[in-house]
Amino acid sequence: MFADEELARLREFPDISREELFRFFTLTPADIAFVTPGRGRGPAERLGLSVALCSLPWLGFVPDRVADAPPVAVARLADQLEVDASIIRSYGKRAQTRTEHLRLVAQYLGWRPTSAMELKQLDEFLLARAMEHDSPGQAHRLPGLLHPRRR
Repeated sequence: MFADEELARLREFPDISREELFRFFTLTPADIAFVTPGRGRGPAERLGLSVALCSLPWLGFVPDRVADAPPVAVARLADQLEVDASIIRSYGKRAQTRTEHLRLVAQYLGWRPTSAMELKQLDEFLLARAMEHDSPGQAHRLPGLLHPRRR
């Protein structure tokens, strides 16, 4: 569906707006406690973990190259953590670190894997939307899924 170049671009960090910067890259006291160095994390790990923590709600995923996050976002997080923003370049040299941090972030944020039933419902919902798009007069709706029944 997408060319390799387009797919690669979709997996990277996009540009960030000022509104997104403040909305998604402002750490709460609980967030700062979550990334504390008391868990054996140095400054680079804390900053990289913070980028992942803020990127998951912003994008719905965390790009593999965390160090390529928008510099303004990294600088904002570095200021909040009182670390040097340039240390982001040394984050995640081991893929295991990034994977473990993503798992921790998802758990901290309350994200969870979808169940087989949820995936089936999503598949049916998307199929219904596709059918609706192709044939608006023949719309199929799944009861209780996004669209309430009309009387």
